[in-house]
Amino acid sequence: MWQSIVLSFLAGIMGGNGLPHFIKGITKENYPNMLGNTPVPNFLAGWVAFVITALLIHWAQVDQYPLGAFIGAAMGVLVMGLFHAWHGAFGKAE
Repeated sequence: MWQSIVLSFLAGIMGGNGLPHFIKGITKENYPNMLGNTPVPNFLAGWVAFVITALLIHWAQVDQYPLGAFIGAAMGVLVMGLFHAWHGAFGKAE
């Protein structure tokens, strides 16, 4: 069960982090990214994060422990969302 929770948590973190990069990439907006701030690197970073998220969900075997996996994934998305909303990877923009 712990494996499902931990892998689902990591999947939530990856998916939550991939979403802003993917959105900024497809809307052709610049966004801070370690691969470059332009749309193409952001799109690729978001896409890779989604692929990793899918793999983590597959390895988590969420069908065996659906409640634990859901809670783990929800907590991962919450943590990453708070990270992006508060300071983000490059500090607070003011």
